[in-house]
Amino acid sequence: MSAWLSLIGTGADGVAGLTPGAKALLEQAEIVIAPKRLQNSGDFGTSEVHNWTSPITGTLDKLATWRGRNVAILATGDPLHYGIGVTLLERFGLDEMRILPAPSAFSLAAARMGWAVQDAETLSLHGRPATRLQAFLQPGAKLLVLTSGAETITQAAEMMMARGFGPSAMTVLENMGGPDEKITDFAAADVDQHQFGAFHTLAIRCVAELNAAILPTTPGLPDDAYVHDGQLTKREVRAVTLSALAPAPGALLLDVGAGCGSIGIEWMRAARGAKAMAFERHPERLAMIAENASALGTPELDVVPGELPGTLQHQPTPSAIFLGGAVSDASVFEACWAALPIGGRMVANAVTLEGESAVAGYHKSYGGELVRMEVSRVEAVGTMRGMRPGMAVLQWRSVK
Repeated sequence: MSAWLSLIGTGADGVAGLTPGAKALLEQAEIVIAPKRLQNSGDFGTSEVHNWTSPITGTLDKLATWRGRNVAILATGDPLHYGIGVTLLERFGLDEMRILPAPSAFSLAAARMGWAVQDAETLSLHGRPATRLQAFLQPGAKLLVLTSGAETITQAAEMMMARGFGPSAMTVLENMGGPDEKITDFAAADVDQHQFGAFHTLAIRCVAELNAAILPTTPGLPDDAYVHDGQLTKREVRAVTLSALAPAPGALLLDVGAGCGSIGIEWMRAARGAKAMAFERHPERLAMIAENASALGTPELDVVPGELPGTLQHQPTPSAIFLGGAVSDASVFEACWAALPIGGRMVANAVTLEGESAVAGYHKSYGGELVRMEVSRVEAVGTMRGMRPGMAVLQWRSVK
């Protein structure tokens, strides 16, 4: 099918600022879909003009009935940068669409700040939990952030102050490209001295205090970064475990017997867009997982309560599975192995004799690697010091 759906990005000046090519597509359209703000920015001639429905699935269903007609959709900025473009492509495909982007909010903000876009982290908190910002707070980091409103700015500043990033420079860029553009600079600690409108982008240059809580971007967060009841994969073992699991952008991990959620959380922190599902049955640990995910910047971690192996049924196909809890339960292992696709990775950690026996059996039946890890930590021995070994961990790694 030839392209029938034109997706056109606009700036703050709406229809008036479109390129000649974009204007020509808009003039040819039988049907136009646009938010009210953009409808008020130009003349649409004889075209049928429609608002987006809420939820947007209503509009998507209408679009399907208009397939083959000349349809134009007006969006803000670059519709493929945290915009409606991805949703439309999933539904209709690139061969049915023409996409004409305008400069994104990130591009405009970078130009105002004098930053190279590739040197900044770009993220969206628009319609998403503000705690996603936690994963990006690093000394010297430059952040360009889409927001949901003025409350997002306050939430971001409060998180930075709590982590020891109060001196960070924040810039609120309102109505970029419009006649009422406004830029406000302030330190995170001074956020309550300012007021903001509803349409803006946030730029942050992170500055850490001496006592700031700086968390590495690599796997192996400090154990005290987590709320837990002792069911925690310790830092050194966690780093090795994540290395064996090999997080990748967009990949899905099933963290089975998740405890406090550390493996799933660090999987999501390790690769942009990585997803994880944490399977846990204890109510207290489910609450811990949610608290840890929020505090460490992965609020979209999918927590699945209930009994194994039943909760593993009818789940999305994972890229990798970590088996921590229930490692010696044959029915849980069999459900995990069945869920894993060819080429998928499985890592299982055992500390008990029963668990070690089980993973040794998995290695014998399915191959892979079997590695024992032992970590010692310094402790006082009278007036002197000695190294006290922790419980050894037997780890099985396999690619199906």
